Amino acid sequence: LAPFDIREVRELMEDDEMELDTIGDEKTVLFLTMSDTDTTFNFILAMLQSQLINLLCDRADDKYGGRLPVHVRLILDEFANIGQIPNFDKLIATIRSREISAVLIFQAQSQLKALYKDSADTIVGNMDCSIFLGGKEPGTLKELAAALGKETIDSYNTGESRGREVSHSLNYQKLGKELMSVDELAVLDGGKCILQLRGVRPFLSNKYDLTKHPLYRYTADYDKKYAFDIARFLSHRLKPKPDDAVE
Repeated sequence: LAPFDIREVRELMEDDEMELDTIGDEKTVLFLTMSDTDTTFNFILAMLQSQLINLLCDRADDKYGGRLPVHVRLILDEFANIGQIPNFDKLIATIRSREISAVLIFQAQSQLKALYKDSADTIVGNMDCSIFLGGKEPGTLKELAAALGKETIDSYNTGESRGREVSHSLNYQKLGKELMSVDELAVLDGGKCILQLRGVRPFLSNKYDLTKHPLYRYTADYDKKYAFDIARFLSHRLKPKPDDAVE
């Protein structure tokens, strides 16, 4: 509770301006930004996300008969660095039926295990889809290699012995080989990815070329005028219009 000694933090938490329980009522975008080097206030975002999920589940049950009218998708980038979300292993198992989904993005699976300990396997087990974009973390590569399974290969062995007479031998057998070994996964082409979808065998695919998206021309990468100015957005200076009534 030490951060609550800071007046600004207390003021931030005193009132509810977010109306988190209404996010599933209509199309809404909520951005949560935080420092990627200072973890002091990570707990605030972790609390917010936990409350968001609980409120949406309650609203889905109490008002909409179990399913939100608008699907809510949580895109949690740098998931291992945003702080531990309380009871996330239990929440992730119950949100799907309420029209809520979560996308967890992290550099290596070991980060998830370091943060959630024994609950990490539960969290991964509740994910219907996983995509590997590349990496070199041994634990992640080993688990992925095991999940890919094996393929059948033909093995031919020939032998020749020389003595008074020359004899030849031929041995033919079928063997199992890992579809992709750990060393092959470690040097995966940067333009490729591996997708695992529930009920479907894992498959290798090309990464999507963002520049070919029909809305790419509206991004800041295409034109700097579309860059989001957070300072201007957060400005609290009032700009009354001629027909506004103010006190």
